[in-house]
Formats: sequence, C-alpha cells, structure tokens
Amino acid sequence: MTHTRNDISELLSAHGLSPRRAFGQNFVVDANTVRRIARLAGVGPGDFVLEIGAGLGSLTLALAETGAHIVAIEIDNGVVEVLRSVVKDLPNVEVIHGDALLLDWAPLQARCSRWHVVANLPYNVATPLVADILDGAPAVDHMLVMVQKEVAERFVAPVRTPAYGAVSVKIAYWATASIVGDVPASVFFPKPNVASALVDIKRRSSPAVPDVDPTQFFTLVRTGFGQRRKMLRRVLAGIIAPETFTRADVSPEARAEELDVHAWGRLCVAQQDKLMGK
Repeated sequence: MTHTRNDISELLSAHGLSPRRAFGQNFVVDANTVRRIARLAGVGPGDFVLEIGAGLGSLTLALAETGAHIVAIEIDNGVVEVLRSVVKDLPNVEVIHGDALLLDWAPLQARCSRWHVVANLPYNVATPLVADILDGAPAVDHMLVMVQKEVAERFVAPVRTPAYGAVSVKIAYWATASIVGDVPASVFFPKPNVASALVDIKRRSSPAVPDVDPTQFFTLVRTGFGQRRKMLRRVLAGIIAPETFTRADVSPEARAEELDVHAWGRLCVAQQDKLMGK
C-alpha cells in the first residue's frame, strides 16, 4: 500500500499541515514512482536502508514492501508524527526525528556494516548530504537518490563538460555514479518547477586516487574550481609551484574542468611530495 495524491492531501489537511519550503518538501504522490525507486534500489530482506527526508511515508511504504529494514529520518516536527502513525504497524520500519546533516552515524554503523541510502532528497541539501555521506559514513556503500536533474547531472558529469565541477570529482574519488531514470515534476505535491532524476551511487572498495590525504585533495580541487575559467597556474599560484605541474604531468595552462580525478590526484601527490622534500 502506498500513498496517492488524495492520501497526501487528506493527511496534510487532517493534521493542519502544508508543505514547507524551508525544508524543501515536495511529496511524491505517485505509487508507480515510489515502487520503481524501491525496485531500482535492489534491496530486500536482510538489507538495512536509511531513508532521508521520509516525509509522509510514500517511499517508506514502498521500501517496506521489499522486506528490508528501513530507518526513516524526518526533520519536520509535525510531519514526523504523521509518518509514525503511517508506519506504526510495520515491524521493519523505525522513525528517527532529526536532521540528516547532523546525524550521528556511529550507532547505525554499529548495527550494520553495510547500509543503503534511498531517498527523495530535499533540493536544498542534496549536494552537501551526498558529499557528507561519502566523506564520513563509510558504512554506506550504496545510494539511490532522487535529486533535481541539474544536480544529478553534476553528480555524474564527465571531465570537460559544463556540468563537471568539484562535486563531480568528489563523487568520482569515492564512488561510481550513473543516472538511472528521470522523474517528471507531475509526480510531486506541490509540483516543483524543475524535473528530477534518480542517481545510483556505488562506493568504491578503495578511493580512485591512492596515497593522497582526502582533506588536502578536496581543498585543492575546490580551489581549482573556484575560478574555473582561469588557468590553473593562476588559480593555484602560491599553492602549486611551476615544477610541481611538470612532476604531475599536468599542464599549468589547463583549466580545472580539464582534469579528471586521476590528474587531480597526481597534482595532489606531487604537491605532498614537494612539501615533504621528496
């Protein structure tokens, strides 16, 4: 059983609620869409799933049908009580009232070493959430997230494309990612002004670039993309010496968008070696 558009309207009306823009609330009101997401997630009995921004439970119910154990997190005080009432008879669903950006992963990682994140992510926090999970929650080795299509394209963008940026490099460092489906605005209430897409993100067994400090690596990448239209020798002046570009086999005249994750890695390794006097 999943929610219809009428179900969502009735739940909101019965509890005196309305979608809150501050939380980026756009509730999915199409049963086929949430079942499609659950199917693409590939989860089932024995799997542990964290659903971020569970809202009124449309996707939660579809995920529960798979037999996986679902931990649904919701930030909105009013909505979380409705969510609890919706799933109260489902033994494989538990609800956490909290902010996913502030989530303490230690208790979850203690329960299970392999988590899936499946979520309709609020547009305003999608990028930092995915980045934080990749950086700080190693127990999450798979994500299937619905995000604004423009954000999805940045997540999976290849080098030398307009959408390619620092977040593209971060995801490529930790994981492989692909867009596995488009989602029209018509399946949401309220209807957003943009289309959405489903992105499948699988954590690598080890980072794409070995032997670099992740903090230094991502700082270098963010700095490089800070002025993406300028040559790196100018953007990184004072950070990367001219001879370091040569050692890394990276052209100092290149722009940030011309370097794939491996080229950024060579540049970071060469910088680290220089600082250590190698």
